[in-house]
Amino acid sequence: MSAVAPAAPSPARTTFSIILAVSLCHMLNDIMQSLLTSLYPLLKENYALDFVQIGLLTMAFQVTASMLQPAVGIVTDRWPMPFSLPVGMGSTFCGLILLAYAHSFPVLVFGACLIGFGSAVFHPEASRVARLASGGRHGFAQSMFQVGGNAGTAMGPLLAAFIVLPFGQTSLAWFSAIALIGMGILSWVGNWYAGEQRLSAGRPAASRALPLPGGKVAWALAVLVLLTTTKNVYLASLSSYFTFYTIEHFGLSVQQAQLMLFLFLGASAVGVFLGGPIGDRYGARFVIWLSILGVIPFTLILPYADLFWTGVLTVLIGLIFSSAFSAIVVFAQELVPGRVGLIAGIFFGFAFGAGGLGAAVLGLFADSHGIDFVYHICSYLPLLGILTILLPRLPGRH
Repeated sequence: MSAVAPAAPSPARTTFSIILAVSLCHMLNDIMQSLLTSLYPLLKENYALDFVQIGLLTMAFQVTASMLQPAVGIVTDRWPMPFSLPVGMGSTFCGLILLAYAHSFPVLVFGACLIGFGSAVFHPEASRVARLASGGRHGFAQSMFQVGGNAGTAMGPLLAAFIVLPFGQTSLAWFSAIALIGMGILSWVGNWYAGEQRLSAGRPAASRALPLPGGKVAWALAVLVLLTTTKNVYLASLSSYFTFYTIEHFGLSVQQAQLMLFLFLGASAVGVFLGGPIGDRYGARFVIWLSILGVIPFTLILPYADLFWTGVLTVLIGLIFSSAFSAIVVFAQELVPGRVGLIAGIFFGFAFGAGGLGAAVLGLFADSHGIDFVYHICSYLPLLGILTILLPRLPGRH
């Protein structure tokens, strides 16, 4: 009798419930985080802050996340920690409570650092869970995960405008309930993740062979990091100072300025969602080209636009520019297989850190030369996107 051939392994299936769960928690996480930047006008008035201190607050949050995320990614690549996810959400909970009842600027900075620590713990493992649940649809899973964060960031200004600004700084404590919900959902996700670890314990480890020579991989990663830096410094100029720009330049109220910021952040969320599936279909490199270079005409025009066209242009900029991030992360994960946590840590962390450092530097220019000067400088940053031409084509990819 002939031996029966072993059945071929069934293709991995996309676990939509887990992807939606981590996307929802990303939204909850970033709602709480975005409240910090949305409250800058209120904090500036309550604590008599200048623009340099506003930039330092952003830097405290973002650089804390940036410095820790790659380290967290390296550790969790070696020793995955499914239940670190609710721990990260708990740190954000503590930071939010501290911000609500802060009595001085140093306490505000410490609260921002706690929120940054929560981000550092959450993002690498949550990104790994999204990829694990993708069933091979890596762009779709990464964009779904990221769009949750962008949606949360977009909702922050609305919540600040209609809840925190009318009811005061202490109303931030009300949002701690969001963190408790997130901790519950992430505990369930952690259980699923731990189960997947047990199922894969007997399987051979995934190959970590580089698809290209090491020098080319290092060069491509350097280009991706530079593109991420350019993109996030520019986006930080909008998210951190756009409300001040529209108030000063067009005479809007704080609430109206928050609504303008919502338009930009909402368009960014849509752009992130579209970038992933397009990348699955046409390749991550194509999306990076389309996004980084396609936004240049609109950023150059923005400083000269009136109020109506400022709204239109910021929507277009958010839609086009933000579509690159999922593609950049997926492209980097394919360049360095088996290092999902490290790549997520570098790019999520570097995204925050570069934006934070940029916000601090832009704060110096805003104090010394004015907000308009800042927006004229930033309009030229996307021109560095021409470096996309240096990205290699990966074997077997579009």
